[in-house]
Amino acid sequence: MNSPTRRSVLSGLGVLMLGACAGAPRQTPQRGFEPNRFQSWDETAPAYRLFPGDEVEVVVHTAQELNRTLPVGPDGRVSLPLAGSVMVAQMTGPEAARAIADRYVRVLRDPIVEVRPVSYGAQQILVGGEVRSPGVYDMISARMGVLEALTLAGGANNRARLRQVVVLRRAENGGVMMRTVNVRDAQQGAPTDIIPLARHDIVFAPRTAIAEINDFTELYIRNILPLDNAFAYALADQVFNSN
Repeated sequence: MNSPTRRSVLSGLGVLMLGACAGAPRQTPQRGFEPNRFQSWDETAPAYRLFPGDEVEVVVHTAQELNRTLPVGPDGRVSLPLAGSVMVAQMTGPEAARAIADRYVRVLRDPIVEVRPVSYGAQQILVGGEVRSPGVYDMISARMGVLEALTLAGGANNRARLRQVVVLRRAENGGVMMRTVNVRDAQQGAPTDIIPLARHDIVFAPRTAIAEINDFTELYIRNILPLDNAFAYALADQVFNSN
C-alpha cells in the first residue's frame, strides 16, 4: 500500500484515534499470553459475508422486473427499486435475501428473493509487529499466505521471531481464532503449515514471543486500526476482558 493510501485509511479512522487518546495516558497492560482467550482454529471456510465495495445480483423471482445488479455502498446498503436502501453488509447471501424480502413485503405479495455476489471489493489484511512497514494492505491473490503478507509490509526485520508468526481471524460466531505459522521453515524450503489468508486477517510478527500480541492488539487493533469494527471489539473483548 502506498503512503497516500495508508494516510487515507488512518484519516478515516481519526475519530477512533482521538477517542483512544483522550484523557490520561493509558498504560499498556503487562500480562502473560492467555491462549484460552482465543478459540480453536477452524479450517472450515465460513460462509462469505458481503462487504462495502462488493457487487450483488438481486433476483426477485416473483417480480423479475425488479431484478438488479447493485453495488454494496460504503454504508453497507444496497439501493432497491420500490424498497429503498437495505443494509446487507456482514450478511451472507441468504441473510441478505431475507432482509430484502422483508422490505419488499410492503409492496409485493409473498416476495421470493435471491442474492448472489458477482464481484468483490478490496480484500484487506493488517500486518504488524517486527516488519518494516506495518499497516493495511490489499490482498494480492485469493491464495495469499503469511510469507506474502510479510513481503507486502516490506519484509520482517532482523528482530522478528519468524518461527512463531501469529495469525488472528474472526470466527463465524464473532469470536477470535489464533494460530502461529513457522515462516522460517517455509523460507528454508522445509514443509510447514502455511495457510491462505482471508479478508480482515491480522498477521503479527513478534519480537520475542507471542505474549507480545497483548501489546500489539492494545496499541493497533483496539485503539487505532480496526479493519472491521465488529472484529476489533470482539478481539478486544477476547484479549482484555475477564470472563
